[in-house]
Amino acid sequence: MNVLLAVGNGMMGDDGAGVLLAQMLRDAPLDGWRVTVGGSAPENVVHQIRAMDASRVLVVDAADMDLEPGAVRRIDADKLDDPFLMTTHTLPLTFLIESLREFVPQVDLLGIQPNIVAFGFPLSEEVRRAVRQVYADLKAGRMDWCTCN
Repeated sequence: MNVLLAVGNGMMGDDGAGVLLAQMLRDAPLDGWRVTVGGSAPENVVHQIRAMDASRVLVVDAADMDLEPGAVRRIDADKLDDPFLMTTHTLPLTFLIESLREFVPQVDLLGIQPNIVAFGFPLSEEVRRAVRQVYADLKAGRMDWCTCN
């Protein structure tokens, strides 16, 4: 089974990209996918994913990768230590990924480049389009996103 782990805060503009994707998957479920929302502290739902006996986890989060707003990239685990890869979460994503890899055979991190991350702002149109594209990719069984170098 595949699990989408949505990371982010829907009240912080484009940081809600993962949360929007989770809502889309809940509204129109895709075969073979389950959804968990980790919010700003995704390490708090690791036990839920463990109970699902997932074979793959796709972590989706807004990540400042110094790209155009709405750009989507798979992020290598090695890149997570990059001081220029910024997230808004309480613990580094390396902790989350390493924890998941203890019991999930495949863990991928998908970053969506935000435009605005600020309290009270809506998601930008660029990020909304990117989230719709990621949903369409998952629906079509495509997960061949470029890797962030």
